[in-house]
Amino acid sequence: MFHQNTVYIIGESKTSSNNPIMHKYNGFFIAFVIDKGTNQILDAECSSTINLTSQFVRSIFIGKSILDVEPVLSEIENRYFGSSQKALMVAYKNAHLKYNQIHIRK
Repeated sequence: MFHQNTVYIIGESKTSSNNPIMHKYNGFFIAFVIDKGTNQILDAECSSTINLTSQFVRSIFIGKSILDVEPVLSEIENRYFGSSQKALMVAYKNAHLKYNQIHIRK
């Protein structure tokens, strides 16, 4: 399904204790499949209690570069108004840092 030049990265964060995601998963997670050659996000999925949330989050990330943090954070601020907005931003930054550690080694 995914070619040899891809990597799988998970970003993690916490959200408010009354958020259903915390009750279900004890944290907020977003997973990315990234092409190491282009740094492009090929697929994404997040921990959510509603499928539409994960689909919407996916639409924000697919096709973007994992290295272009500020434009993606701006898009999250302007488009995603779920209770996990800040957790989504933190998880994305966490995934970006993990990717940079891998990217530097290659």
